[in-house]
Amino acid sequence: MNFNENKYRFMSAALKEAERAFEQNEVPIGAVVVFKNKIIGRGFNRVESLKDATAHAEMLAITAAANHQENWRLLDCDLYVNVEPCLMCAGAILSSRIKRIFFGAFDPKFGACGSLYNVAQEGKMNHKTEVYSGLLERESSALLQKFFKKKRVVGDKLKSNQSNHP
Repeated sequence: MNFNENKYRFMSAALKEAERAFEQNEVPIGAVVVFKNKIIGRGFNRVESLKDATAHAEMLAITAAANHQENWRLLDCDLYVNVEPCLMCAGAILSSRIKRIFFGAFDPKFGACGSLYNVAQEGKMNHKTEVYSGLLERESSALLQKFFKKKRVVGDKLKSNQSNHP
């Protein structure tokens, strides 16, 4: 699917948020909420730093956008996130009435917008969200791979150091 220039610009902003997560040793997921071609909410994963399982990029971006709008209903807003939202985030997206989700990489282990589930579009709730995937997918996947490769290297070094000590 071809996307217009603004869509790439907003997904690039989400990727910048993901890079912030990467720099803080968090899973590199970033999100932005857009209203009338303006970013009104940003977030990146902060699960480890906040010690909060709900501190996903999408949740933080939705909260920031709701604060900006002074309304929990984010009607006519779009969410850009570099990785497919999980079940919790998909629920928050539906609850906040976000109109469209644009994401980069699929998440075959936790994805709830096409991989494991498609909560956003199945029509069982009173709101449906349009879902578009593959926007900057290669860049999104590469950042995730880089992060988990780094984690494996650090883990291997720790295991090696532990086995060298009685």
